[in-house]
Amino acid sequence: MKKILFIILGSLLALYLLYFAFIYYVPYSEGTRAGELIKFSHRGVVIKTWEGEISQGISGAQIFSFSVLDQDKDVIEKLKDFQGSYVKVTYVERFASFAIWGETKYFITEVEQENSPHFNRN
Repeated sequence: MKKILFIILGSLLALYLLYFAFIYYVPYSEGTRAGELIKFSHRGVVIKTWEGEISQGISGAQIFSFSVLDQDKDVIEKLKDFQGSYVKVTYVERFASFAIWGETKYFITEVEQENSPHFNRN
């Protein structure tokens, strides 16, 4: 009986680890987005995650919400510095997310400050 229990628990653990590895290593899509960085915060009561929003329209009707993994310290510092600026972000979209990663399926991997196309400074 104990042997069967260990086989079942081992199988469930292996399936969970395979699911975790699939979610982490297999991206659904990758790309870039640009807009005004309107929000970036460290949120959560028990589990703190980095969350942000980029406004992609003049009226703010198009909002791109994203998360940043804790291990991406350079990206976090740049996003703090670029608050209120026009930025271009590179992201990875995953099939799902875990609470320890963030609230969205979009994870920023790079960020750079850009000139806003709305304010042509010639």
